[in-house]
Amino acid sequence: MVFSSTLFLFFFLPVVLGAYALAPRGARNALLLAASLVFYAWGEAGYVLLLLGSIVINHAVGLRLRAGQDTSPRRGVLALGIALNLILLGAFKYANFAADSWNVMVGAMGLGSAASIELAPIHLPIGISFFTFQAISYLVDVHRGHAPVERSLLRVALYISLFPQLIAGPIVRFASVASALRERSVDLAGYHAGLRRFVRGLAKKMLIANPLGEVADAIFALPPGELGAQAAWLGAVCYALQIFFDFSGYSDMAIGLGRLFGFTFPENFRFPYVAASIREFWRRWHISLSTWFRDYLYIPLGGSRRGGARTALNLLVVFFLCGLWHGASANFVVWGLFHGAFLALERGGFGRLLARAWRPLRHGYALLVVLVGWVVFRAETLPQALHHLAVMFGLSRPEVLVEPARYYVDASVGWALLVGVLISMPTAAGAAAWMRQAVADRGDRGPAAWAFVGARLATTALLLLAAAASVASSTYNPFIYFRF
Repeated sequence: MVFSSTLFLFFFLPVVLGAYALAPRGARNALLLAASLVFYAWGEAGYVLLLLGSIVINHAVGLRLRAGQDTSPRRGVLALGIALNLILLGAFKYANFAADSWNVMVGAMGLGSAASIELAPIHLPIGISFFTFQAISYLVDVHRGHAPVERSLLRVALYISLFPQLIAGPIVRFASVASALRERSVDLAGYHAGLRRFVRGLAKKMLIANPLGEVADAIFALPPGELGAQAAWLGAVCYALQIFFDFSGYSDMAIGLGRLFGFTFPENFRFPYVAASIREFWRRWHISLSTWFRDYLYIPLGGSRRGGARTALNLLVVFFLCGLWHGASANFVVWGLFHGAFLALERGGFGRLLARAWRPLRHGYALLVVLVGWVVFRAETLPQALHHLAVMFGLSRPEVLVEPARYYVDASVGWALLVGVLISMPTAAGAAAWMRQAVADRGDRGPAAWAFVGARLATTALLLLAAAASVASSTYNPFIYFRF
């Protein structure tokens, strides 16, 4: 089950919200846990036991970390807990990739089929990367004393499996929700804020990401000889906007749903396409993941404290693993190393040169690097990615007469492109903040306040109607995080 489905919008969510409002406070955690397990089981019934096993293991390890007295035994318990989580993730997500890579290597070495590994395709449980990283952060934070150990199995289970952020993030630190797991409430203002945030995310997904995703899919599906330069650029731009509005839309929906149930989740995106460097991009893109890698891998490796060469190596290691986190394929590895290489360059002398450049030039550089990376990320294979980039930069030409870019752009796509570009910048957010401040300055009961509230309610209602209509009628509604 996903948020942008008729089942979730018109049945699951209303039923859970109604039951939650009527349930006694002491029963609300159990209700949310049951709802979260049903939510996951709807699409992954065979893997609910896997999720429950992860919960039990991490709860038990957390208790042992609390009970440990000496540093050495506690480190051993932590290492065991992390290893169990990574083994679980590796077995389902990377076993086939590892077997295929091994077979390619032994084939290149001429060792024959006797040395190859035959492994049946393993289905990837949805969201396994998110809930595994969340569980690891809990163990490490308990070990470091940054989070309290949780004795209640129910609360640990709810933390790991809470349905608003179970399958698409953001990755939530236990310390940020520990108090809410014990006691929380939702007032009318919080409920309205959560609903508005959810609707905004749903609109991003259905009204911007999906129309642009159809164009990107059509262009990336073209045979190599039929891809022209205009279409190649259009496909890259459409995919860049699709993945941003799809991913940030899901994050908005998760944050909004969390507010509806009394939880505050961290922001996950802050206008990443206004970045003027790749370092700045990663401070704005998928913030919960980038800070996870920073706190639990980059800093323990030494961060930037051991000289330029070691810093560059640390960045490459981190982004190699960041690429693998996104998916088990060579494309994701190359995409991660590509970003890691630019981050390493910016940490060195190039960063100082970049800082002195004209801001529009820095912005153009960052957008170009990110766009090239998205082509590698989106393409099915590395040869396809390289060919697409070659066509974009005039190094390869189509073999037949090809359709111009306007062939793929109808009215809905044109509006999605225009609105997508505009609201990917902080202009709309700045205007809304200015209006809120103006209303506050005039007093809460003046005509301006009522006009602002009315406009906001009307906008939310219109977006909800348009997005819900799209959910009900659309035949194209991909869930692009199935590999995560």
